[in-house]
Amino acid sequence: MVTEDQVRKALNKVLVPGVMRSLVQMNLVRNIEVEDGKAKVTLASTAIPAQSQDWLKGKVATAVRELPEVKEATVDLVEAKPRELNQIQNIIAVMSGKGGVGKSLVASLLAISFAREGKEVGILDADITGASIPKMFGLNVHPSGSETGILPIVSRSGIEVMSMNLLLPSEDEAVIWRGPLMSKAVTQFWEEVLWGKLDYLVVDLPPGTGDAPLTVMQTFPLSGVIAVFTPQELTEMIVKKAVKMARKMDVRVLGVVENMSYLLLPETGEKLEVFGKSKGEEMAKASEAPLLGQLPIDPQLAKLCDEGEIERYSSDALSQIFTNVVKALNEGK
Repeated sequence: MVTEDQVRKALNKVLVPGVMRSLVQMNLVRNIEVEDGKAKVTLASTAIPAQSQDWLKGKVATAVRELPEVKEATVDLVEAKPRELNQIQNIIAVMSGKGGVGKSLVASLLAISFAREGKEVGILDADITGASIPKMFGLNVHPSGSETGILPIVSRSGIEVMSMNLLLPSEDEAVIWRGPLMSKAVTQFWEEVLWGKLDYLVVDLPPGTGDAPLTVMQTFPLSGVIAVFTPQELTEMIVKKAVKMARKMDVRVLGVVENMSYLLLPETGEKLEVFGKSKGEEMAKASEAPLLGQLPIDPQLAKLCDEGEIERYSSDALSQIFTNVVKALNEGK
């Protein structure tokens, strides 16, 4: 006799049009009934364009009928809101006190590291006016969806991405909005995007302690935040502001990452501290959180970002940061 589990496994092979993740991964399977060789599947129609719904029902019916002992398969669609379907295990926000320190870079590299471990990962680009995530991943297509929700764009390595730049007519279009509008957009990315089932969602916050970071910390069930900085004299004051904001909002600080920490000279292997002496340990002490690691100035990384190929990057420094982030997350459970 065919079981519900067998039907679910068959549905895990049916991809959602426009996102290329399965119905099960997107958590669109609402109910499965199997009795006397008849199978009835109920799906949420959330974010599925009207012109794709009949096609999807046909694909599901065909996949189920291919199971042994299934003589008849019917498929029904029901409405549901994305926030009712999204199941995200861990949400990590990456923040900075000022712009230009590599916050988006760290967020992207962290998501890539989780994906390499076989985890289901998404990136929510909450930097509405300075979105850079799509550029680094080489994404330039518009998301699909319907009146009931938006489907994220999936990167080459399977990372779901949602960013304001994906919604604009062109990537260099300026978003000239006041704070409340930006906060609303961030909330929509959280509540109206169908993320489905994710192990990790990485949120790239805009710099500073304004409306958008405040919205994320008040609205999202964050597992923790990571503060990014560079080795400069202004760093301590800036990092302290970001960390104090997180603590005032009762959000756990997982640790700090120092970016552009040094330049590794290929001829000698010597570390040249271009922007001054590392302040990693000082910042860890000031923030009362661990130093998760230090990223060097790497011309190869800059080249890959410019080419939209950041997913190809790997380094020992990145591996160390990832190991420490996982450790910090596990210590909080």
